[in-house]
Amino acid sequence: MPGLILYDYWRSSAAYRVRLALGFKGLEYGCVPIDLRKGIQGEPGYRGVNPQGLVPALVVADAPESPVLTQSLAIIEYLEEVHPAPALLPADPLGRARVRAAAQVIASDIHPINNLRVLRYLKSPLGHTQDEIDAWARHWMIAGLSALEDFAHRHGGRCVYGDSVTLADICLLPQLYNARRIHTDLAGFPRLLAAESHVAKLPFTIVAYPDEGMTAT
Repeated sequence: MPGLILYDYWRSSAAYRVRLALGFKGLEYGCVPIDLRKGIQGEPGYRGVNPQGLVPALVVADAPESPVLTQSLAIIEYLEEVHPAPALLPADPLGRARVRAAAQVIASDIHPINNLRVLRYLKSPLGHTQDEIDAWARHWMIAGLSALEDFAHRHGGRCVYGDSVTLADICLLPQLYNARRIHTDLAGFPRLLAAESHVAKLPFTIVAYPDEGMTAT
């Protein structure tokens, strides 16, 4: 059995972040697909793994009692502490705080209000059309990405922060993937697109890229 088991949904940006972090650190893991479209996340079997009924969840199978970790950034910070090299956070405290702040622009500001369960609630029971829901999602994506573009302009190099891959880039790639799915105009974010282009060429990103054909391994 692999030492790490990821409960995953191929198109979840939060799960995508964790796949990227695992790949960046060269960690092997098994994958258990949870199809959010079919409501598997609400079934008792998965609620026993993660009572929130969200993905991702990471089981540390080779640790005593096989603890389950939830929330993508908490999972990634755990991986950073247990497997510090290669690092996803800068060595200096100020740099670490800045990278965490950039990551939170996505994970705390953009993503939660554009999450699948929120968008479904806008449709039913609130009765919004799909066009209205997509407009809602684009609005909040553009607001958050605008702030992150400014951050990258002030602090970025080849990546969102400096020239090395950090947690900020791990969050950026899934968010831009989501933005394109709903036809968000990204022309106003040249620094973010440049960082994405650089990071997306690195080998660890290939196996993490969303693929509906993902199966348990």
